[in-house]
Amino acid sequence: GIAQTSPVNRFTQAINDAINAKQESLVRAEKEILLLEGSFNDECNFINAIASGDAKEMIALNVSGTIMTTTRSTLQAIEDSVLAQQFDDSKWTDQGGCSSRSVKEWSPGDVRAWAESIGGIPENVVNSFEENEISGRELLALGIGGLKSIGVKRAGTVYLLVDEIKKLKKLTLIEHSPYCFGKILDYLRLKQLYSKGLLSEEPALPTVCDSQKNRFEKVVKYYFPGDSAYFIL
Repeated sequence: GIAQTSPVNRFTQAINDAINAKQESLVRAEKEILLLEGSFNDECNFINAIASGDAKEMIALNVSGTIMTTTRSTLQAIEDSVLAQQFDDSKWTDQGGCSSRSVKEWSPGDVRAWAESIGGIPENVVNSFEENEISGRELLALGIGGLKSIGVKRAGTVYLLVDEIKKLKKLTLIEHSPYCFGKILDYLRLKQLYSKGLLSEEPALPTVCDSQKNRFEKVVKYYFPGDSAYFIL
């Protein structure tokens, strides 16, 4: 705690006032330092909690080809929302539904689209996935030998695909605009920081460029149906 001091009154009025004003200033400064120290400790605890979180807390997302990483608690910041339910730990399974699907549910067309999104993959390799009708479940099972068996011969391409397949095994697919979903995710992160007292002011609503406003509203209303959408619009 902060030590309490008695007002000085044994000098002339002017000197007493100056000394007392200085003491009050020092007390205020000490209070501010203690508040900052507390906020700093809270933020360190928050960061450490994220850094040391287990695999179920850290979530890697493939948002239409853009990789985003966050925590489960951020995705569940708005209780009872579709997004929160989707990442509810008690229901954690491969995600289904039209806008978020497990890689295991990909069609050969989805696999082809995934291969096309990888930089440096030749067109004939992209075609080989479709020609062999490789599904998402089969894609996850492909290793070096499997890739060679469907016609991928160049060593560099083989190992690039093996690395990308490893990433897929850790990702949840979100089939929405990365721009729009990223805006939602950033806002939820700020809301979580504010709820923990790590931000002094409640975050402002997301700013969205005019060309994306309609799409943004659709994504928000999908994840936050009904009146809950208005907390972010």
